[in-house]
Amino acid sequence: MRGETSPFAIVIAAPSGAGKTTLARALVARRDDVTFALSATTRAPRTGEREDVDYRFVSAAGFEELRRSGELIEWAQVHGNWYGTLRASVTRALDSGTTVVLDIDVQGARRIRDLFPDSVLVFLLPPSAKVWGERISGRGSEDEAERTVRMGTALREIRAVSEFDYVLVNDDLEESLKTLEAIVTAERHRSARWSGLEARIGDLERVLLQKTGG
Repeated sequence: MRGETSPFAIVIAAPSGAGKTTLARALVARRDDVTFALSATTRAPRTGEREDVDYRFVSAAGFEELRRSGELIEWAQVHGNWYGTLRASVTRALDSGTTVVLDIDVQGARRIRDLFPDSVLVFLLPPSAKVWGERISGRGSEDEAERTVRMGTALREIRAVSEFDYVLVNDDLEESLKTLEAIVTAERHRSARWSGLEARIGDLERVLLQKTGG
């Protein structure tokens, strides 16, 4: 099917602690027809993270310049740090015929849908309220104020679930990955994404008419 259907952006959004980044990166690792959109951020690199692989790490001034010059297609401040998707990483993937996955928040998902109306939006839910509560309240690196902000953001995000095309409960990584792969495969077979579909149907019609003497 590759090369016969138009590529698209697939957005994975989720409240904090639902595991969207892990799932998004697992999808990219599993499929060679999907790539990851690169984001810029003002936060410091974490252990093991690589420049222009995990993120593009920039200063606050550098981020503002990227935003001002139009190099970011969406951006948001999350827990005191700025994050934004680099326009070139998305357009380059789509131009090459590759589906591009974006791991962003609900606000960013809305922006991507505005820019790319045929994009696919997937909302990831945690396995249960109990597990989710433990995840978002158990991060030892955050103080009480930071946890309060994170929980408030998560509450706003889960209320936006009806805006998404698919909802996936992430209770098992492998099963969630299989479901996400199925979504990508199904979307690649959507009739509206086929290039040259009318020409192919025309060829089939001509063969049928020849066989029937029409």
